[in-house]
Amino acid sequence: MSQFDEIHNRLNTNSVKWDTLSITYGKEGLLPFWVADMDFKTSPAISKALSTYVEKGIYGYVTVPDSLYDAIIHWQKQQHHYSLNKEEILFSPGVVPSLVTVINALTNENNAILIHDPVYHPFTDVIQNTKRKRIVSDLLEEGQLFKMNFKDMEDKIIQHHVKLMILCNPHNPGGRVWSKEELRQLGELCQKYQVIVLSDEIHQDIVFEPARFTSFQTIDKNFEDFSIVLTSATKTFNLAGIKNSMLFIKNQQLRDKVQAIQAVNYQAEINTFGLIATQAAYTEGKAWLDELLPYLKNNIDFTCDFFAKHLPKVRVMKPQGTYLIWLDFSAYQLNDDALAEKLIQEAGVVLNAGIMFGPNGTQHCRFNIACPKKQLVQGLQQIAKVFN
Repeated sequence: MSQFDEIHNRLNTNSVKWDTLSITYGKEGLLPFWVADMDFKTSPAISKALSTYVEKGIYGYVTVPDSLYDAIIHWQKQQHHYSLNKEEILFSPGVVPSLVTVINALTNENNAILIHDPVYHPFTDVIQNTKRKRIVSDLLEEGQLFKMNFKDMEDKIIQHHVKLMILCNPHNPGGRVWSKEELRQLGELCQKYQVIVLSDEIHQDIVFEPARFTSFQTIDKNFEDFSIVLTSATKTFNLAGIKNSMLFIKNQQLRDKVQAIQAVNYQAEINTFGLIATQAAYTEGKAWLDELLPYLKNNIDFTCDFFAKHLPKVRVMKPQGTYLIWLDFSAYQLNDDALAEKLIQEAGVVLNAGIMFGPNGTQHCRFNIACPKKQLVQGLQQIAKVFN
């Protein structure tokens, strides 16, 4: 039996994914397939490193060791052919806080920021909360994959004088891993109009053959001048609660501006447990990841086959990366509230409502398959029973 087949009881652990459901929906026994964390134990190497530190019993201030920088540099080089130097790496509590920091550092109120639709919903939140102007370019769907509409993006960059674009690669919620050619076209477009690219690459390690992840800054040396990469070990190794992420900034002027805002907000320090877990993940976690990826791929294949066989009216976007599947329920002609009600109150499962990812997400849902297969099968059967 795979280590990922083991069922772990996460109730009464203050889990956002599990413990909020009965309060939110007034119903016990709901199965969660929503918020993007996994129902698997992390790498034993990470648990061991954390346990060793806990046993010391003293948790005072710490410095960031060179060994952490070395681990990050080695991981990015080996996994993604991405070369970094120590000074190009900044730390932050999380990718979303990093979005806020960069927006405040590099744009002004009422400046236009471009995002896709659908896309990870905090992009919209941080743009609105920092009083910037959100500009949206709808993704196209071709061959059950999302594609960028470069003509629409260029028109909107010109029309609204866009200053910054937030890219999601791999894409959440569609699981699209953007190709080198697409990233080059995007980079050349943003370079032409002096648009800064903020590339959220937190799902970079969860990619399935034959897709290949490519970091934006590796496409062209010139792209380093107008881009920032955000990432973390947290999605890959199921460490969301440790609160640690990285910003990779090669352009000195951009880096100075971001560091200035970090200094104002005291946001450059990271959680000690995040520091330890990240280093352990990148130095000793590869074998665990090599076991995880086929398990996730099997869950994805099983889910896609299940819908094709039992719920063919649901259009499934098979992801190239991430453990998230984008489902189109529009054939059932239910509005978003009715769809959520049917899934939660009748099927007893909680998915992310597609509408939260943008207007194009109406009548869609995001399905998190990162759980033991037995749990996945149960959830799928409950959905099929209700919709059939």
